[in-house]
Amino acid sequence: MERIWFIANLAEVLDDRPDFSLVRMQCPPGDQPPLHVHADEDEGFYVLSGSLTLWAGAAEPVTLAPGEYALAPRGIPHTYRAGEEGAVVLVTFAPGSFVAFLREAGAPAARAELPVLDGPPDAERLGRIAAAHGITLLGPPGMLPGEDSPSGLASLGGVA
Repeated sequence: MERIWFIANLAEVLDDRPDFSLVRMQCPPGDQPPLHVHADEDEGFYVLSGSLTLWAGAAEPVTLAPGEYALAPRGIPHTYRAGEEGAVVLVTFAPGSFVAFLREAGAPAARAELPVLDGPPDAERLGRIAAAHGITLLGPPGMLPGEDSPSGLASLGGVA
């Protein structure tokens, strides 16, 4: 199994095909990626352990417990936040081009555990790589759909 350290997460690639990808994502407590939009992929979340709150567009946020699933459709701004205990989530992508983004933006995991971070990710680099894979970063981590970025998008390398 291929393991990738992606920002603060451990991503384990379970299936990677052109039409579908399946990734088991281990997320630390409170983990929240930047608000973003996938141009070409629907992203689904099935919680195995812990909890995950998903914000997708104008819909009310939904908090998922183990055994629950929610979808963030392509073209809809979304983000999530792992609960206080963290989360282990099966993340689906259809079609399946997201794993190429993980590989380019992340690093091979030396161990089957969360990465040890030495500071925040390089937001400019992440924004450039995301854009090359049809993902638009809309604001910094912590920003929710419908909010304006407090500092524009300078912290994300101007990707909008």
